[in-house]
Amino acid sequence: MRSSGIRMMVGVAAIGLMMLLSSASADDVVALTEATFGNEVGKDRAALVEFYAPWCGHCKRLAPEYEQLGASFKKVKSVLIAKVDCDEHKSVCSKYGVSGYPTIQWFPKGSLEPKKYEGARTAEALTAFVNTESGTNVKIASVPSSVVVLSSDNFNEVVLDETKDVLVEFYAPWCGHCKALAPIYEKVAAAFNLDEEVVIANVDADKYKDLAEKYGVTGYPTLKFFPKSNKAGEDYSGGRELGDFVAFINEKCGTYRDGKGQLTSKAGIVASLDDLVKEFVSADDNEKKAVYSRLEEEVKKLKGSAARHGNIYLKLAKKGMEKGADYAKNEIQRLERMLEKSISPAKADEFTLKKNILSIFG
Repeated sequence: MRSSGIRMMVGVAAIGLMMLLSSASADDVVALTEATFGNEVGKDRAALVEFYAPWCGHCKRLAPEYEQLGASFKKVKSVLIAKVDCDEHKSVCSKYGVSGYPTIQWFPKGSLEPKKYEGARTAEALTAFVNTESGTNVKIASVPSSVVVLSSDNFNEVVLDETKDVLVEFYAPWCGHCKALAPIYEKVAAAFNLDEEVVIANVDADKYKDLAEKYGVTGYPTLKFFPKSNKAGEDYSGGRELGDFVAFINEKCGTYRDGKGQLTSKAGIVASLDDLVKEFVSADDNEKKAVYSRLEEEVKKLKGSAARHGNIYLKLAKKGMEKGADYAKNEIQRLERMLEKSISPAKADEFTLKKNILSIFG
C-alpha cells in the first residue's frame, strides 16, 4: 500500500477521532469543581467520578480509556461520567476520602454515599461496571487511531518520503512512559491529520529491533523527526505535552495548528503578497485589474502550501472586484457565522483560511 493510501485511510479515521476526543473532553466527561459537584452528583442520575491529579502517570494512562467511556455514555441521560482535578479542588477529594490517584467512585442516583470502583482501568471493564450498577446496556464506543503504524515493511516508504515531514515514536508495549505518552501522541496525530505533508507515526521497537538498532534507539520512548530535508533523522528533545509537540511541528513544518487541530489566525497568510494586497485594496476600480495581474504573477512563483494559499488570494481578490468594497467585511462575517456551526474539520479549515486571508483585504 502506498503512503498516500495510508494517509487517506488514516485521514478518514482521524476525523472521527478528532470529533470524538474533542467531544469527550468538552462534554462527554464532565469536569466537576467544588462549586458544581453538588449540583451534578447525587441528583436525578447516577455518576461515575474519577478523582485525579494532572501530574499522575496512572491518571494519564487512564485518560484515553476514560474518555472512551464518556463517549460511550454521552447519550445516556441516566448516567454521568465525570472527573475532578484534586490539585485544584482539594476539598471535594478530601470529603470523599481520596488519598491516591486515580480514585474512581460510583454515586448511585440520589446518593452522595459512593462505592469505590476496584476493577480494571480499561474502557471495557468500566463500561461493564457502569452497565451493572445502572441497569444500562451500553456498548463501548470504538475510537479509531490517527497515528500511522510503522513496521519493517512500510517504514522506508512512509518515513523516507521526501514530500513528508515525519515524527516517529519508537516505543515498547511494556514501557510505562510510552503508555503515559500514548493519549497525548494520539491527540498530536489528530491535530495534524489534515496537513497532508505531516505524518505522526510510531513503531514497536521491541518487535522491530532492526529499526531501533539502525536509528540508535536505546530507551523508550525515543522520538525522532524526519523532515523532508533530512531523512537521516533528528532527535526530538522537546517536552512531551500536547502544546510542546504542536509548537515543535508548527515551527519545523510551517503549519499553524492549535492543540485541537484548528487553524490559527496566521494560517494561510503569505507575507510576500502583503504589499501587493495593500496596493490592491487602496487602488481605484480602474487600477485594480492591473494590480490583480501583478498579484497573479507573484502567485505563479510560489510553491507548496504557499501556492495553494496564493490561489485563494486570487479568488478572493477577483470576488472583491466583482462585489465591491464591502465584500471582505461581509464575507468575514458570514464565515464567522458558519464557523460557529457544527461543521467538519475540513470545512472549518477551508473557512478559516478564507477568513484569515480576507482580513488582509479588510
